[in-house]
Amino acid sequence: MSVVILLDAGPLGLITNPRASQETRDCNLWLESLVLKGVQVRIPEIADYEVRRELLRGDKFKGIKRLDDLQQYLDYVPLMTKTMLKAAQFWAQVRKQGIPTADNKALDGDVILAAQATIIKDEGNEVIIATTNVGHLSRLANAKEWRNIP
Repeated sequence: MSVVILLDAGPLGLITNPRASQETRDCNLWLESLVLKGVQVRIPEIADYEVRRELLRGDKFKGIKRLDDLQQYLDYVPLMTKTMLKAAQFWAQVRKQGIPTADNKALDGDVILAAQATIIKDEGNEVIIATTNVGHLSRLANAKEWRNIP
């Protein structure tokens, strides 16, 4: 069984942020340490979308380049039909339970990310979602704040 870490938009945004702050440096060092240990760190397409749309809106070309370059080093998890079917199930499930992760009219990237994590887990991997927003994702999947992942 392999350990797979999926980057949610929060850590992915920190990693691709060209401005050097303590948090961005720490996040990049964290990512580098995982890669050096041979941990599979992957970029879910939904997280790329969430980060990329904001970079494009803000004309943040250095960030876009960093996001594009990161795909050279990390595996990319594309969206597939089975992902969206699973996400629809999760979306309906959390609403029936009264614990939605987004507005009813929102696309709800969290359920899509949780669906991607579930599919990778069903392939025989241990999956951890590295996030800065444990609250919503913890309702759906094994999410941990990026700072707390060994």
